[in-house]
Amino acid sequence: MGTKSNSNSTSQSSNNKNNNANKGNNNTNNTLVVLNVYDLTPLNNYLYWFGFGIFHSGIEVHGKEYGYGAHDFPASGVFEVEPRKCPGFTYRCSINLGQVNVPRSEFRTFIEKIVSEYHGDTYHLIYKNCNHFTNDVSCRLTGKRIPGWVNRLAKIGSLCSCLLPDTLQVTTVKQLPEYHQCSEDEVTESLSSATTSPELGDEQEKYLLSPLARTDDISFVKEKETQVK
Repeated sequence: MGTKSNSNSTSQSSNNKNNNANKGNNNTNNTLVVLNVYDLTPLNNYLYWFGFGIFHSGIEVHGKEYGYGAHDFPASGVFEVEPRKCPGFTYRCSINLGQVNVPRSEFRTFIEKIVSEYHGDTYHLIYKNCNHFTNDVSCRLTGKRIPGWVNRLAKIGSLCSCLLPDTLQVTTVKQLPEYHQCSEDEVTESLSSATTSPELGDEQEKYLLSPLARTDDISFVKEKETQVK
């Protein structure tokens, strides 16, 4: 009788330890999905109260913020930065989109797969911008859309883009990737022409990085390679 009781106690203790370990793993995998919103213009201080504004947004998961920006290459336009510190923009607010249970490694695989849908050279201010990216990620992770006011300008612009100023019809969120598929000589030539040429026209200047956006503060997410069977 005594041996059976001890055996049951040992079994229960082992189960409790396993349950506690599982709870610990679940707590580690649980993460908030947060939308961080930034101002692209001081005019937002006035437009915001009317439900309008020109905003950049990034989505924060597992302590890193992911955004989408433009460059001229058919490579990843998705980058990661420290939360609420995206260079070149003024942080406005954070919006809790929910909580998900997903391991860091699994989320990393998820974001690397999404990269193939968001190359830098496919960015478009009206039809495929940073807010479209964060909305897509939010829907896939939580089933929720981001608040409508964050990307309202793009929705209006898709209906009447001819009414938007020329400065807003070009890509305003420009980032240079740390890598792309071109040769080393092409990289050097492209970077030098984009940063040191003294004869840039007005149109070319619109496509340069903001002077506040230092590329060493940004880490681009590399696209996950598909294995050919």
